[in-house]
Amino acid sequence: MVLDRFFFGYEPLSDVLDRVRAVRGDVRWFEPDLLRGVDVVFDLASLSNDPAGELDPAKTLEINYEGRVRVARLAKKLGVGRYVLASSCSVYGFQDGFVDESSPTNPLTTYAKANVLAEGEVLSLADRSFSATVLRQATVYGYSPRMRFDLAVNGMVLGFFRDGRVPIMRDGRQWRPFVHVKDTSKAFLMVAEADADLVNGEVFNVGSNEQNIQIFDLAKVVADALKVPFEYVWYGSPDSRSYNNKNLAIPTLQAAKWG
Repeated sequence: MVLDRFFFGYEPLSDVLDRVRAVRGDVRWFEPDLLRGVDVVFDLASLSNDPAGELDPAKTLEINYEGRVRVARLAKKLGVGRYVLASSCSVYGFQDGFVDESSPTNPLTTYAKANVLAEGEVLSLADRSFSATVLRQATVYGYSPRMRFDLAVNGMVLGFFRDGRVPIMRDGRQWRPFVHVKDTSKAFLMVAEADADLVNGEVFNVGSNEQNIQIFDLAKVVADALKVPFEYVWYGSPDSRSYNNKNLAIPTLQAAKWG
């Protein structure tokens, strides 16, 4: 079952609509009985980036924090065995050196603050009958049926094709971790299938140690991959977020699951 507002229609699910139930609804007010008989909840509901989160901070907290906590509480009440929260590595904000799952959070935006609040309340629900897990995803990139061009790699590719130069948020020295959409999808499935003792009450960074890169250098990599001249244009104010992910938990989980 897929619960969504479907603002953009059902077309992104066209390949699987014959195999899943699509329900138009909202995490803030859907009927709780929808969760009866469900084994695992992947909670991806959110206003899903920092700029969108700042348009209406109160609404962002209502959806990204209160709405998702509502889902987790209802899931536990109605006997769902596992709940996986899609969080973000943006919770680290600005950090020197590498950050791992034990590093302190430093949320700088409403989007990041909502994630931190949701993480805390969701993890507090974990017990022997209800497995709750948080996945802090790196910045996602890659093709999808309805492309998101507000993400760094995807936006750079669009810039090269549309304008012949890549837009780079000032000042380009900020560090970011990245992850392909297929890899972060595999992480959710991995948690759903893992022994509960390995994932219950845990937080996992989802990314790759090799895909930590500064934004200006990333633009060069994208230009090289596309075989186009490296031309760029600055936009926005200097980005205050910068962090390197050290991904320890997911490789450990993978080794435990598959040897």
